[in-house]
Amino acid sequence: MKITYRPELDGLRAIAVGAVILYHAQIRFFDFKLFTGGFIGVDIFFVISGYLITSIILKELILSGTFSFKNFYERRIRRILPALLFVMLISIPFAWIYLFPVSFIDFSKSILYSIGFSSNFYFHYSGQIYGDESGLYKPFLHTWSLSVEEQFYIIFPLVLLITFKYFRKYLLTILVISLFISLQIADWGSKNYSSATFYFFYTRIWELLAGSILAYFEIIKGQRVKKKKYNFIFQSLGLILIGHSIIFFNDKMFHPSFYTLSPIIGTCFIIWFSNKDELITKILSTKLFVGIGLISYSLYLWHYPIFVFARIIEFTQGSFSKKLLLVMILFIISIFTYFFIERPARNKNNNSKTIISLILVSISVLLIVNFISLKTKGYENRSPEILIKNSSKKPFILLRDEDGNFCYQKIDRCKFNTSSNKKVYIIGDSHMGSLAFDLKKRLINKNYQFITSTLGWCLFYPGMNQIVEKTQKISETCNDNYFKEIKQILSNEENSIIIFGGRLPLYLTDNFFNNEEGGIEGHKLGFTYAPSDASSKYNSIEESLRNEVLLLSKKNKIILVYPIPEAGWNVRKKIFISYNNNFFKKNNLNDLTTSYPVYKNRTKSSFMLLDSITGNNIYRVYPHKLFCDNIFKNRCMNHNGKDIFYVDDDHPSIKGAELINDLIMNKIEKIKSISN
Repeated sequence: MKITYRPELDGLRAIAVGAVILYHAQIRFFDFKLFTGGFIGVDIFFVISGYLITSIILKELILSGTFSFKNFYERRIRRILPALLFVMLISIPFAWIYLFPVSFIDFSKSILYSIGFSSNFYFHYSGQIYGDESGLYKPFLHTWSLSVEEQFYIIFPLVLLITFKYFRKYLLTILVISLFISLQIADWGSKNYSSATFYFFYTRIWELLAGSILAYFEIIKGQRVKKKKYNFIFQSLGLILIGHSIIFFNDKMFHPSFYTLSPIIGTCFIIWFSNKDELITKILSTKLFVGIGLISYSLYLWHYPIFVFARIIEFTQGSFSKKLLLVMILFIISIFTYFFIERPARNKNNNSKTIISLILVSISVLLIVNFISLKTKGYENRSPEILIKNSSKKPFILLRDEDGNFCYQKIDRCKFNTSSNKKVYIIGDSHMGSLAFDLKKRLINKNYQFITSTLGWCLFYPGMNQIVEKTQKISETCNDNYFKEIKQILSNEENSIIIFGGRLPLYLTDNFFNNEEGGIEGHKLGFTYAPSDASSKYNSIEESLRNEVLLLSKKNKIILVYPIPEAGWNVRKKIFISYNNNFFKKNNLNDLTTSYPVYKNRTKSSFMLLDSITGNNIYRVYPHKLFCDNIFKNRCMNHNGKDIFYVDDDHPSIKGAELINDLIMNKIEKIKSISN
């Protein structure tokens, strides 16, 4: 039984890979992001793969009564590994130049796990949530889907063979039941364990099985639907379902889930109702669609690392023309890979031993690179001296209580030097948490009791709840119960010093920072605030913060820390890339600065809010005066050539925190002198 080539399936692959590329290209129309559901292209690939693999196996079983695992896996190896290994090898020099040591380690590990068909597990267990900003800087994050397919190729042929031989009459029943179980788990898991559900095989297999069921009906039960009058209708409906998913789906939706049935059913309609005489089949079978479909695997392999490295060097920031150029480069490289790597490797006339030998040599090189990378901490000696001297550790995770437990993001606050009756509290988010580590040592030396309550993404808003946008549920950590707990403790205080601060511009504008010079954080806040209940006396976080701080200021001294200037780009990575792009002038690091006017515009509402909190017990600290408009006119310093002021794109480094704490300690000393 000969396997018939269906060009329209290559056309369908073209749609799938096109959707994925458009999604990862992050194309915007004004401020509106297009093709937000392009990630469903992967789901289309899964259906096609399930259909084709099952067709191959069933046809071989019917024809010969048996199945050659050797031939099957040889074809899979020839199909998958040569191009994948080629992309990995070519990516290494770029990773050397552009990836920070810790990122190079992650890069090396992702290669290792990809070769072992398990990168989906690696990315999940390393805490990488797909769609998060950090994933945009991982060149091989996209290989998770290849690992899912490869796991299917390893498990499914054996299961299908056993079922076909011994439980043939139950084959369809087993396929259908397996699909529904997997779909149910996926739908439940997407709401409760979104990361594992996105990455894991058992929550994706239903998509592959959808294609398998089509193959079963076609091969075991006869030909595809023969009523031609339905073909165009259902194929059109299939395209509509896929198109709707590409345009209207987004990262906030639960996926994979029942929602994902839309593109899956659409793909099944196109496969099942395809007929060479129908318009849609003819369109998908045109040279353009087929040509893109033929190189779709190379396109998929190349697009993500190319986009990642372009993003790292900020090549495409805010420029549609540059993104278009990048896509053209992508196609050129993919065409080359298809004709000179993919096709020769898949050609049966080429000696298998030669191909396997080249594969083994390539894997050996990658393993050696991985081993050395781990031994040398990501080839750490590539870094300039300023990075080696300045710690990469985030200060807000360094603070621990007397038992060694992390203080940051703990509802139960850390207390230090409790024997002292002179109390200093610090309340706020991770920005305040970054100050707490150094501040603790200073205050203990001055015989103050120091109490911390810092929580990521969370300031002090009594009467309000943080609402998670994706689920519309109240945050488990940042909510009115947390605020009430803090308020209860502070309400009993008299003559204490309470330090308030945080990343107010983020919460008041609902936007992450864009320094308008290439430093764009890109992701969205992901939560809003709403009154905790009908009895809440506050309608906004501004009202809550202002009035509650004023209330506390009647009995205590309040230090308001104004917004710390954000960088927009990861300062350490920016320095590293600048250094490694400048081979001949490595000792001439240019000063890295951002716009002071942009800072002022960004923080206008924050300043208005903090300025409205007035009284004799209110003291103010202005971090921007340390970094902005002093050495360089209208510029804010990210580093001074010796010390780096940021550990990432917005959190102060240990040195940056020390400078800000100098100002805070001056205010504490002033309060002390007045009190005496």
